[in-house]
Amino acid sequence: MSGVMKRMGMIFRAKANKALDRAEDPRETLDYSYQKQLELLQKVRRGVADVATSRKRLELQLNQLQSQSSKLEDQGRKALALGREDLAREALSRRAALQQQVTDLETQHQTLQGEEEKLTLAAQRLQAKVDAFRTKKETIKATYTAAQAQTRIGEAFSGISEEMGDVGMAIQRAEDKTAQLQARAGAIDELLASGALDDQSGLAKDDIQSELDRLSGGTDVELELQRMKAELSGGSSSQQQAIEGGQGQQSPTQTPQDTPRFDKQ
Repeated sequence: MSGVMKRMGMIFRAKANKALDRAEDPRETLDYSYQKQLELLQKVRRGVADVATSRKRLELQLNQLQSQSSKLEDQGRKALALGREDLAREALSRRAALQQQVTDLETQHQTLQGEEEKLTLAAQRLQAKVDAFRTKKETIKATYTAAQAQTRIGEAFSGISEEMGDVGMAIQRAEDKTAQLQARAGAIDELLASGALDDQSGLAKDDIQSELDRLSGGTDVELELQRMKAELSGGSSSQQQAIEGGQGQQSPTQTPQDTPRFDKQ
């Protein structure tokens, strides 16, 4: 059971890692790293400022203690000049105590000053690294953006991108439907021409009817031509009546070639 759980955990982590890798944008990661470096640099600078503030406070205390020490020394001399040796001794004792405090503060001051110098140097080095990282970050982002654009252009030209693939599929479907309709229309025309399908509109004609219509149309033309000739030559009325009477029946002098032939099926 533990082996199954370990395997499921590994599969889950692998899929999660793959999903994260697909969703990760290097430009966003670089910007986030740069932001973190700026925050670290800000903390170092704040530390330098805090150390410098402490050093300044020690310097003020040292100045005050040194001023008090000088004042006690003057007071001791004045007391000794006035014959007050006891007061002079007390002033010198207090001055000695202050001098010990001055020595301790000077030691702390030197420590803080050294710490401040170290932090200042670290801040300068970190600032240089942050500036270099910013330059490199912008270069990488520009290169990545250019490569991404080139890839999209290449995919668009080759037709393998998702958008162009959808367009290509739509065009292919339209062409397939058009070809199918054209093939269907051609097949229906062939079936109607061969008589396999009946024309429900009654407009289609078979071969025999078409031949009869052609002969009838030719006879009408011949009769009209004879009428025009008679009119031009000033023919008699009998000829005109004969021509008009011939419209309804076939001329007796018609040659056998004009007679339609019906082949036996």
